[in-house]
Amino acid sequence: MSETNEISMMDIHQVMQHLPHRYPFLLIDRVLDYRLGESLHAIKNITVNEPCFTGHFPHRPVMPGVLILEALAQATGILAFKTMGELPNDGSIYYFVGIDNARFKKPVEPGDQVHLKVVVEKRKKDMWKFSAVATVDDQVVCSADLMCAKKSVV
Repeated sequence: MSETNEISMMDIHQVMQHLPHRYPFLLIDRVLDYRLGESLHAIKNITVNEPCFTGHFPHRPVMPGVLILEALAQATGILAFKTMGELPNDGSIYYFVGIDNARFKKPVEPGDQVHLKVVVEKRKKDMWKFSAVATVDDQVVCSADLMCAKKSVV
């Protein structure tokens, strides 16, 4: 895999190396492409077996908006780790620290494939700001401005 600004992909094993999250909170299934320091495009496949659906409208399962935002935040974390050439077990972690302008346009349901796209808007030292959009079938389901920050893990 190239570590230049060429388009690259990551399978689930590589995703798990770049995020500390695990089931049921790992919300990225694959990275379709990324450009270091610029952008990342990932997917989350939504199945009826997701734990949130047992209580979030059992008769009409809808993915909670907060989990869509978390999936977008995880995409920002992967991009930050990849850009910096670091892994969560290197003694640091990227925390989701801010959200602005969140909008939800359409429900996400079992059977959907959510495309998660994040773009670096600004970076100052260990603080990153991203624009983020989640789509299903090329329709926006959620958009937001997200911030993450690198913290040392003791």
